[in-house]
Order: sequence, then structure tokens, then C-alpha cells
Amino acid sequence: MTRLFGTDGVRGLAGRDLTAGLALDLAIAAAEVLPDRNTGGRRPRAVVGRDPRASGEFLEAAVVAGLASAGVDVVRLGVLPTPAVAFLTGTLDADFGVMLSASHNPAPDNGIKFFARGGHKLPDEVEDEIERRLGNPAPGATGRDVGRVTDTADGAERYINHLVDSLPHRLDGLKVVVDCANGAAVGIAPEALRRAGAEVVTIGDQPDGFNINEGCGSTHLDALRAAVLEHNADAGIAHDGDADRCLAVAADGSVVDGDQIMAVLALELHERDALNEDTLVVTVMSNLGLKLAMKEAGITVVETPVGDRYVLEAMRAGSYSLGGEQSGHVILLDHATTGDGLLTGMHLLAAVNRRGVALAELVKVMNRLPQVLVNVRGVDKTRVATSERIAVEVAQAEAELGDSGRVLLRPSGTEPMVRVMVEAASQERAQDVADRLAEVVREELG
Repeated sequence: MTRLFGTDGVRGLAGRDLTAGLALDLAIAAAEVLPDRNTGGRRPRAVVGRDPRASGEFLEAAVVAGLASAGVDVVRLGVLPTPAVAFLTGTLDADFGVMLSASHNPAPDNGIKFFARGGHKLPDEVEDEIERRLGNPAPGATGRDVGRVTDTADGAERYINHLVDSLPHRLDGLKVVVDCANGAAVGIAPEALRRAGAEVVTIGDQPDGFNINEGCGSTHLDALRAAVLEHNADAGIAHDGDADRCLAVAADGSVVDGDQIMAVLALELHERDALNEDTLVVTVMSNLGLKLAMKEAGITVVETPVGDRYVLEAMRAGSYSLGGEQSGHVILLDHATTGDGLLTGMHLLAAVNRRGVALAELVKVMNRLPQVLVNVRGVDKTRVATSERIAVEVAQAEAELGDSGRVLLRPSGTEPMVRVMVEAASQERAQDVADRLAEVVREELG
């Protein structure tokens, strides 16, 4: 049986895969598993936030109904970034948090993710226990045991203050374009940047419930590049729909990915003796150039499987302070319990301002090897690890590349596709190998 929870909660096409009924059942099951029932008679409490997708409205209603019917008091946060929900789970002393979002996915999709007390992501075994409880709920609460539902008016303000207070250096004098992806960062990211001293231009700031991530945000950087050049900005920051990612654009229009951001932040922390154990945690998708730059700086690199949850697990196990993914999920564990795109972007800009150099110059601390990523959609990703032909073709490609490159094939944790990543000495060589392997995947798994 396929596991319901993916690498980042439960996702699917809202109204078909992710229905109101499933959302209700998940909430009831979570209410049985997540709260600490030894609270001296106090009802458990949960916070619930969402991004601005239209489907988030009915899914929020279903989740809130499920929690309250199971005897959980609910604080509705409204539209807020995922990292804000994680932060407020801890700050408001909630037993757990719920976020409704499909992150960078298109508007028809949605998702439900849970945070444990303190704002931490759930380990696999807890998700599995929630899944086991589905469809077999305990009797609902009655009378005075029914959960109550309230709204909070200061959640955004608390989160913005947290972001600004975390900065080691203000942003005065910087002109920044921020792309909010027509998502949860609208209003919050621009306000946080302004309070930190930056002059701010916003794009992707007109959400209508259906245009989230549509031609904007961290998965579509052309609009941000154009705006940075048009406004002669020092930098551009791009978020995804729930703002747990951050990518950047330099003043010259060049793209700055998550690996480059981590290189800058790692060296900043290293110089301040604030990089715990002098260690950076990355996934197997990170560019080899990042690892070489860290080695030169005397910083150890720990690798994990793809998924910010696995990065976070390694960070917590080793008490490390910085980790993340090339896609822009970056975790600053001294300030957040999960990936936070707003926090990441502001700390990157703080490094630019402190050093007094252009972002394009600053990211030269690492030399990116040419890397090509091809997403092969509409295939049976469950068979990628068992195909003999794919294994043979990958081995042959690795032999051809030798020490100057590498190959990585992995099924997406959130979508029906296989990701083919190739690094090589030249862009042309990487593209050629990646295209060849992608065609094999299509033929074998299509």
C-alpha cells in the first residue's frame, strides 16, 4: 500500500485526491496522536494556517472542524508562510500546528503538513501512526469537551518582529525586489525587509486564489530578473507559494541558487564562530562546487537524502546550525525550526550589506560545476530503483564522466516524476548525458 505522507506532508489535487473528507479524517487522527494528554485537564491546542489557494478555504474549514470535534482548541492564523506557522506553534505554546499548502506546486494542488510541539516537523513513525488511525477514530468530544475556535490578529506581527530581530546586520541602503509568488509571503516579506532598512519593490503580490506560483516565484525567475534590471536593484529575492524557499537574483540578472546562498551563509557564520561544529548539512543534489568550497574553508559537509526533513534530522542529531537544499530550502536552526525563505533572504542580504560587495561577487566564494536537472513527468516513479536497464545506463554514464562528474536519479517525493541530475565538466556534456538518461526513463517507466 502506498504511504499517504510524502516527503512534506500529504499532497494531491484538491477536491479529488485531497478531499474535505480526507482533511477532516487527518485532523481527527492527528488530534489523537499529537497532543500531550497529560495537561492537567487543559484541552489540547493547535494552530492552523494556510496559503492563499482557493482550495485552502474549504480544507481549512474541514481541518478546523475535525480538530474541534476531537476536543482540540483551534487558533486560526489565516494566510501565513509555512515557517510562520512553525514559529507560532512554538511561540503560542500550541501542542501542534497545521499548514495547508502545496508549496511550489500549481494552484489546483494543495497539501496538509503537521508540526509537533515547538514547531518541529514530524518523524516518519509519527506520520505513520496518524495514517494508521485514519478511518478508525475515537468517539468525538461532547459538551464542554468540544474544542473552541478563535482567530489571532497578531500572528504576522510576531513573525515579522522575529525576522527583523534575528538579523546580524541591517539592510539600510539596499534596494531589493521581492517576488512573493502570489502566495503566503505577500505583505509579510516586503514589510519585514522595509523594517530592516531596505527599499523594497514587490512583484507577484496580487494573489487571487488561483495564480499562486503562476509564472512567478522561485520556480519562475524570469519576472524577478526583469524587475531587478528594470529597477536597478541591488538584488532580488524569490519565494515560493508558502515561502519556505528562497532563491535570489543579483544586480546583473544572474541567478543565485540555494547552494550559493548556503556557501555565503556558512562562511558568514564560520567567521563569527557561529557555525556549530563548523559543519554544513546538504543533500545529495548539492553541487560539487559547494563541497569543494567548504573543504577549502575548513568546513565539514554532511550529506543527506533529498528533502529538507532529512536535512533537519541530521542537523538536530549533530547540533548543527546550518543546512539546506539547492532548491532554496535553507534552515538556520538558531532562528527557525524549519526552512524559512524570508529568514534566509534577509540573512543573505545582511551579508551583502555587511561586506559592502555586490551579490554577484559575494557568491563567487564557490565555483558551480555545470549541472543539469531534467524532470521526467508522467512516469511510474516507483519502479526507478528496480529497472535493470536504467541501472545499466546510469553505470555507463558514470563511467564516461569519471571523476569529473556524477549522476543522480531519484523519484520526486511530491509529484509523479523522476528527477535526472547530471554534473559534468561542461554544460554541453551534462545536458547530453541527462537527456540520454531521461529518454531511457521515459521508455522504461512511461
